[in-house]
Amino acid sequence: MDLEELTKIAVTAAQSAGKEIMNVYRSTDFGVEYKKDDSPLTKADQAGHDAIMAYLKDTGILVLSEEGKDIPYETRKDWDYFWMVDPLDGTKEFIKKSGEFTVNIALIHQGRSVIGVVYAPVLGWMYWGNGKEGGWKQEGGQEPIPLTFPEEDEIKTLVVSLSHQSPETKSFMENYPEADIISMGSSLKFMLLAEGKAQVYPRFAPTMEWDTAAAHGVVLAMGGQVVQVENNRPLEYNKENLLNPSFIASTVALKEE
Repeated sequence: MDLEELTKIAVTAAQSAGKEIMNVYRSTDFGVEYKKDDSPLTKADQAGHDAIMAYLKDTGILVLSEEGKDIPYETRKDWDYFWMVDPLDGTKEFIKKSGEFTVNIALIHQGRSVIGVVYAPVLGWMYWGNGKEGGWKQEGGQEPIPLTFPEEDEIKTLVVSLSHQSPETKSFMENYPEADIISMGSSLKFMLLAEGKAQVYPRFAPTMEWDTAAAHGVVLAMGGQVVQVENNRPLEYNKENLLNPSFIASTVALKEE
């Protein structure tokens, strides 16, 4: 697989999806509906999905998207490479018009995210990473800049989800009483780690694989880690149940429990 070329395609696909999503964002009708789990769905979700598929279909690689997730495990369990897509991560943020939503595209190889692309169209922030090129960020039309973690291993800042403050999250935060606490919507929480603005992101509330795969790919490309709380093993993709376990993303060593 040509990771560099596939990354370029994924970046272009994310940009195209961003344009379609912004057309809906600027409109007066989001077409909000609700799924069986009460999570919202808008016209932008489907528009973003269609825009991404227009590019990814030419790669010949299978796609698992939030908007087309009903693929039986028996069908997908032997997939070697596949794209995992969330056309609009942070639909609630989209509806609130906070700007903190993203387009997520990842390439998965044998359960591991080997390419990650995260695009925040309102903010104009594009992030991408793979094992050959490391992590990168581009703002608007500016030149891309390489992303590197700070050399110090001190945990100065935790990033958490303000809307999912579970008892486990609060207990984890108590281990770092001197750390600053910040929050951001969607997979941009991971990108705070990628930019060195935070060192740890603990997540003890439900997420799906497509919520994390792209951002995980960026952090992993830079040398960070996203591990399962229960066994300290890397977060895996294409499980029979696409719900993620609790995990901790970090760029530095954590305290021993």
